[in-house]
Amino acid sequence: MLNIKAFQFNMFGVNTYVVWDPVTLDAAIIDPGMINRSEEAVLDSFVEKEKLNVTQLVNTHMHVDHTFGVPHIRNRYGIELKASPDDTFLGRQAPAQARMFGLDASNVEPVEANVALSDGDHITVGSEEAVVLGVPGHSPGSLVLYFPQSAFVITGDVLFEGSIGRTDLVAGNHQQLLDGIKRKLLSLPDNTKVYPGHGSPTTIGAEKKSNPYLQ
Repeated sequence: MLNIKAFQFNMFGVNTYVVWDPVTLDAAIIDPGMINRSEEAVLDSFVEKEKLNVTQLVNTHMHVDHTFGVPHIRNRYGIELKASPDDTFLGRQAPAQARMFGLDASNVEPVEANVALSDGDHITVGSEEAVVLGVPGHSPGSLVLYFPQSAFVITGDVLFEGSIGRTDLVAGNHQQLLDGIKRKLLSLPDNTKVYPGHGSPTTIGAEKKSNPYLQ
């Protein structure tokens, strides 16, 4: 069973996840949202305290609130970014995205993945594999990471407690998102823990039962 720790970073409250194998101490950082040095220090201190070996850097999608911390993780841990190529245009537009939200973009760097992830791919964290599920709609390249042995799924901005991802941003598609959630996420076991890109954890069973967007 893998361990998971969530940090809420930046003014958008992005959940940045550290997932690690307690035996090998190999770790993945998912959606690094750190926007300043103090937030970077919080994450780095945790990695150091737990003596983790960071081997994976993954973005569920490339909206700027989820990519602020990518350059820092790349530089500090010497690892490549994995994400969907369908979101490449968003990563390249990171400064423009920041300006769209009224932020100072002077320190926001364009971000581009080194390794392409697609639906059906796998990533390995220690002794466990995660299945990559493509669930577009919030963004064209939105990915979900399902860890079947540990019975949890990291959904980015696809599925939230009682809600789903917004689809009014560039290249969003509401019906595509709903179809993907129902086909690929609601088919997972009900006890699967859901770790979303913002807000509190939930379960697949709870969202099947009460999420108003999925009824």
